Amino acid sequence: MSDTPAPALKAMFDPARLEHIAAQVKAVYPRFDTLRFLSLATANLDALSLMERLRQTSTSLHATLPQDFISALKILKAVAPCIDHAFVSMILPDYVACHGLDHFDVSMDALRFFTPFGSSEFGIRPFLRADPQRALAIMQTWAHDDNPHVRRLASEGCRPRLPWSFRLDAIVNDPELAAPILEALRADDSLYVRKSVANHLNDVTKLHPTWVLDTIESWPLDDACTAWIARHALRTLIKQGDRRALAVIGAGDPPEVAVHDFSLTPATIAIGGAVTMDFLLTSQVDRPQTLVIDYRVHYVKKSGVASGKVFKLKSLTLPAKGSVRITRKQAFRDLSTRTHQPGRHELELLVNGESLAREGFELTPP
Repeated sequence: MSDTPAPALKAMFDPARLEHIAAQVKAVYPRFDTLRFLSLATANLDALSLMERLRQTSTSLHATLPQDFISALKILKAVAPCIDHAFVSMILPDYVACHGLDHFDVSMDALRFFTPFGSSEFGIRPFLRADPQRALAIMQTWAHDDNPHVRRLASEGCRPRLPWSFRLDAIVNDPELAAPILEALRADDSLYVRKSVANHLNDVTKLHPTWVLDTIESWPLDDACTAWIARHALRTLIKQGDRRALAVIGAGDPPEVAVHDFSLTPATIAIGGAVTMDFLLTSQVDRPQTLVIDYRVHYVKKSGVASGKVFKLKSLTLPAKGSVRITRKQAFRDLSTRTHQPGRHELELLVNGESLAREGFELTPP
C-alpha cells in the first residue's frame, strides 16, 4: 500500500476543474466572462474547505451569468451534462438554492432536473426550510418517478440530519411529515434509493425511536427490499441492544450460548497497533438461533474516563448445538475523528444486545 496521502476532497475544485467549468459555460453562453469568473472562483482558494469552494464557484457563476434567474437557469441546464464530475455538478443545485427561492416551483423542477448529474440533496433544503409542506408535496410525487436519482432525492433531500447540511427542524420535530415519501419507497428496487430511506429512518431513531419501530413493524418485512431497509434503518438501535429493533430482524430473543476462550492479544499494544479478539461461541439449545454479534470498545478519553463505541461484528444463524469460532482485529490508529489515549482499554462482546464477555488490554504511547 502506498504511503502517499490521498488528495484532499477540496481538490475537486482546483484551478483546472474551474477552467473546465468555465469552458463548458462559454460553449453554451458565448458572452460569458471567463476571466472574471476564474478570478472570482479562484480567490483565496487554498484557504477554502470543500463546501466553501463549492459555494464560491456557485456565487462566481451568479456574478457572471445573466441576472435574470430564468435566463441563467436555461444556461445551467445546458451545461449540466457537460460537467465532468458528479460532486462538482452540485454547484448547479447550489445556484438554485441561493437564487431561486422567489421562483419556488420553477426551482423545484430545476432541482429535479439537476439531481441525476450529481445530487440536489443540499440544494433542496432551503426550500424545505422555507415552506416544508409545499416542498414535501412536490417531493412526494418524485417518490414515484422512473429515475432512481429523483426517487432518492425525495428521501435524501428531507433527511432530518443530512451530513454537511443544516437540520430540518420541522421534520426533526415531526417525522410524520415525510412519512408518505418513505412509505412510497419502502420496497424500492434500487439499492441507491433503499440506502437513502434507511439513512433517513436511522436519523429519526435519534429522537423518535418508537415512531420508527411502529412504522417498520407495520411494513411487510417478508419483502426482501423492505427487510433490507429495516435492518439498516435500525442499525443504531440494534447497536444499543434495543429489544424491539432486534426482534424486527429476528434476533429479539436472549442468546442461549456459551462463550469459550475469549482472548485479546497482545495484552499490551502501542497506539498505531492492533489487538486481536478471538473466541468460540457454542449454542446451548436444540434449535437454530439468529444472532447479532457486536463488540464495544471502551476508549479511554483525555479526562481518563472511558467511553464506549459499538462496532458491528457478525450476524449469523447458529445451528442447534452448533459452534462458531470468530476472530476480529481492531486497529488503534489515530484518525481525524478519534485520537487515542494511553491507558487500560476494554473490549466487550455483545450478542443480541447482551454483554457476554469482557477483557482488557493496555494501550501505550507510540
